Amino acid sequence: MFDIVWRSVAIGMGATVLMDLWAIFLHKAFGQPRPNWGPVGRWVWHLRDKVFHDDIGDAAPYAHEVALGWAFHYLVGIAYGIILVALAGTAWLAAPTFLPAFILGIVTVGAGWFLLAPGMGAGWAASKRPNPMQIRALNLVSHTVFAFGLYGTALLIR
Repeated sequence: MFDIVWRSVAIGMGATVLMDLWAIFLHKAFGQPRPNWGPVGRWVWHLRDKVFHDDIGDAAPYAHEVALGWAFHYLVGIAYGIILVALAGTAWLAAPTFLPAFILGIVTVGAGWFLLAPGMGAGWAASKRPNPMQIRALNLVSHTVFAFGLYGTALLIR
């Protein structure tokens, strides 16, 4: 059982690392802004009081919001690794295939579009941002990279 848990955790962490490397590539190659996990940390900090904000920037700051945002980012990635193994089954660990990882990667976009974005005041699927279609496309690509990370990490540790 311990073997299954640590491998699930490693798969989620590996996928999250690859997604972060992708963000660095987009920043260096195309000038895309790097992810700012501070507002996410502030949102997580305020979840005890409120889920949906008009603008998370108006919420009271939290001294460790950047660290909390990064921790939350990795905890969510780990949770997705565990969910993947739980849904695909432990046999998937011995012979990983891309399709379950891809399906989960795309499904996880929904958490960002329908919980995180509106929770921070960006609207459903970033509809209140000036460039919602660009954000949505980047989300889909980033979560596809995350799926490759799930699959690739599973291959590396099988």
